[in-house]
Amino acid sequence: MRCEVVAVGSELLLGQINDTNSSWIGQELAAVGIDSYYQTKVGDNHDRMVEVITAALHRSDAVITTGGLGPTQDDITRDAIAEVMGVELIVDEDLLATIEKMWTSSGRTMPENNRLQARIPEGASPIPVQPGTAPGIVAEFDFHGETKVLYAVPGVPWEMREMMHGFIISDLVERSGETSVIGSRTLRTWGQSESGLAELLADEIDRLDDAGSESGGVTLAFLASGMEGLKVRITAKAPSEAEMEQLLADEEARVRDIIGPIVFGIDDQNMESVILDLCVEKGLTIATAESLTGGLIAQRLTAISGSSRAFRGGVVTYATDVKSTLLNAPEGPSVSEEMVEAMALGACATLGADVSVATTGVAGPDGWEGIPPGTVWVATCVNGEVETHLLRYKFDRERIRNFTTITVLNLLRQRLLEL
Repeated sequence: MRCEVVAVGSELLLGQINDTNSSWIGQELAAVGIDSYYQTKVGDNHDRMVEVITAALHRSDAVITTGGLGPTQDDITRDAIAEVMGVELIVDEDLLATIEKMWTSSGRTMPENNRLQARIPEGASPIPVQPGTAPGIVAEFDFHGETKVLYAVPGVPWEMREMMHGFIISDLVERSGETSVIGSRTLRTWGQSESGLAELLADEIDRLDDAGSESGGVTLAFLASGMEGLKVRITAKAPSEAEMEQLLADEEARVRDIIGPIVFGIDDQNMESVILDLCVEKGLTIATAESLTGGLIAQRLTAISGSSRAFRGGVVTYATDVKSTLLNAPEGPSVSEEMVEAMALGACATLGADVSVATTGVAGPDGWEGIPPGTVWVATCVNGEVETHLLRYKFDRERIRNFTTITVLNLLRQRLLEL
């Protein structure tokens, strides 16, 4: 089954809002084996919306539109869908009562404009999941002699996702007649380029391609995630969930045999959650000493629920004299191996931690004391033993700080695994 996504809103074309909805919907469709070959963005213009939706229906069995279901004058997705179907908009009285109740239950009077949201194309139905005042629409109808289905969901991401998970995905799977179970597992990596990763896994990808259906429908895909590293997504299709999970486990083992050292987590894990779990597992506490990163490392660690199980605290020592006062660092250059080593040791001593990370450097855009921007020293301290690394980046200031953060955490991860 093929399903196309149409994102509605002039703000998407103007770059005022990023179209994250389409990419998320695409991922969800792929996860259940629904093919999606096209995604389109269109502004709030009736004729162009009709043109885009019509073209999508010619190409695909199903179409999901996102956006344009609000109560204002530029929310015209309902009108465009009605024209594509060749029907009129009618007021669904039950839907109107539901919308009114949402307002009155919170002690408010419903604005007259919200009545527009109860209008749906004749022959269509409201999506039974309605987290907000904007109802979704599902319509099955004859389109040039073929049965097509069209779904309309709000542009508000959390409302759209609830409708997708609560109704649309299962409805699409049922319509497709797909009986197999499809699942995926994502390995998260750090320390390799996308092209380098593809080269390492080239033989395995060729093996899966050559095996075809004999591989159990297992595929590999790369997802670049910027400052969060590269993801290797394993997808498997099988007659039962148990068989699907076994295929995923077998392929994960194959991939780890090839790229094992750069894999730091799976699925929703991130670098900081992995670090904290390792510290707890090994009975260690952690502290941070930051100059260049200005508290970013501590912020990421403390964003994890339960971080207090291992995180002792962090110090941001930007000025050289503060490094000396708080961390007993030397009086010499603040961007040096000696300085970052002293900072890592000082963090453990000052905050009473077993392990620590430290950063110092020049984030730019200008150099400092003859040191070019992008020059970074990082250190990890584990049970009193310090390891230092010199990093050189040619990025902007923000990326230098963020790449330093995840790099030094990864260096600590590697040391913790050796304990």
